[in-house]
Amino acid sequence: MSSEERGGSAKRSGATADAAGDPPDARTGDRTGHVPADDTDARRAQTLERLMTVGREHSGVTVMFHSAVAARQGLNATETKTLDLLQRFGPLTAKDLAGHTGLAPASVTGLIDRLEAKGFVRRVEHPTDKRRVVVELDDGKIAELAGFFEDWARDVVDACEEFSTDELDTVVRFLSVMSERQREAAARLAR
Repeated sequence: MSSEERGGSAKRSGATADAAGDPPDARTGDRTGHVPADDTDARRAQTLERLMTVGREHSGVTVMFHSAVAARQGLNATETKTLDLLQRFGPLTAKDLAGHTGLAPASVTGLIDRLEAKGFVRRVEHPTDKRRVVVELDDGKIAELAGFFEDWARDVVDACEEFSTDELDTVVRFLSVMSERQREAAARLAR
């Protein structure tokens, strides 16, 4: 297996591969991949600690970014994330929004009221059940927000150039698992 097939990490780390194309272990120089159990446990603990630290930092800058974008439009971060949900999933009922956000139903009602008053959403008849309503976006008003994310989207694409497709697949898997866990945690807090 070449270093490119493994994700190209050997190439980026500067390690020299052996004749079979296998790079040495970064910590031990061992080409067999064998790492003593206590070293593996210590490395995992250190990596998890770094992950928690970087995760906290990422969470903070994400909240600050979304708060800054929201403030430019007179919204709060919860309102912009709700608009994002409606963009991704299309019109939703208040109950659906509560499920996606983990917010209590009364909080969702207030959230919809605020977004409607600001012109970002409207309540319309449910397409199949006339007793219910769905919340849908005002596409014209949403277009005003798109410009704020265009530069950031370019930055993300540029940053992804540093990673192989396999590495990006791992990031996608990790973020998917963590998003589900965080949704569950938010739902527990809303009870």
